Amino acid sequence: MAMIKITGPELEAMVEHWLKTPVCGYLGSGYGQDIRALLQKPQSDREANALIRKLKADLLILTSLPPDAINLYGTPDGVDSYRIVLEVAGRRFNLSEIA
Repeated sequence: MAMIKITGPELEAMVEHWLKTPVCGYLGSGYGQDIRALLQKPQSDREANALIRKLKADLLILTSLPPDAINLYGTPDGVDSYRIVLEVAGRRFNLSEIA
């Protein structure tokens, strides 16, 4: 039996959909994210790992990626702002723009 391959753009579309869907955005489902809550936590908090675990729980296909294929990090953006980036399989999503 042939294995179906998911392309990079398809994976990117899945992650973008997840990022745009608030938690419980579908009736009876916890699918989705709460990026605004992440932005209000200190960097030393474990919210980043919790967000990655939630992403993998909602999009099970991501569990087949290597552990270092999903990263969440921040970079300074100007004098007084910070850009938070989710990277999945080499594709970057600017969470600061979403929230």
